[in-house]
Amino acid sequence: MPLFTFEGRSPTVDPGAFIAPTATLVGDVHIEAGASVWFNAVLRADFAPIIVREGANVQDCSVLHAPPGIPVDVGPGATVAHGCVIHGVHIGAEAVIANHSTVLDGAVIGSRSLIAAHSLVVGGTKIPDEVVAAGAPAKIRGPVAGTGAQMWVDTNPGAYQDLARRYSTGLREITEPGTP
Repeated sequence: MPLFTFEGRSPTVDPGAFIAPTATLVGDVHIEAGASVWFNAVLRADFAPIIVREGANVQDCSVLHAPPGIPVDVGPGATVAHGCVIHGVHIGAEAVIANHSTVLDGAVIGSRSLIAAHSLVVGGTKIPDEVVAAGAPAKIRGPVAGTGAQMWVDTNPGAYQDLARRYSTGLREITEPGTP
């Protein structure tokens, strides 16, 4: 896994975390136990810290950056799905930021909330706990409970924690195509 120190600040990764071999972590990045950072994700903490809490997951091709004075904090069991941009954001426990969403400076996403795919959460927005928000700009659409979003909020943390364990033991590089 590409880990880079920058101006004396280096990533720390708990031994119980899974970091895909093509993920890139730069500077003041902290990955807690049971968390996972997937293929081609970039976490760049050159201005402020990035913390991926216990059991959280940052999926393929997402970019997390902490601008000056605004850390990124991905809460326990939270999901940053494929291709997201997270810039100076606090994400609550077990919240889901769905595919290709952008969440900007100073936004706060409540626990167990879901930001729908392709949404834009503008800077400074506060999304309360356990709601679905969607659109550009994202607006609250209603509670998570009783919707299709509830399945993602309920199952994603455990599913990705299990998948990370499987990858930790089952992933290996091959040198020739077709080689088992």
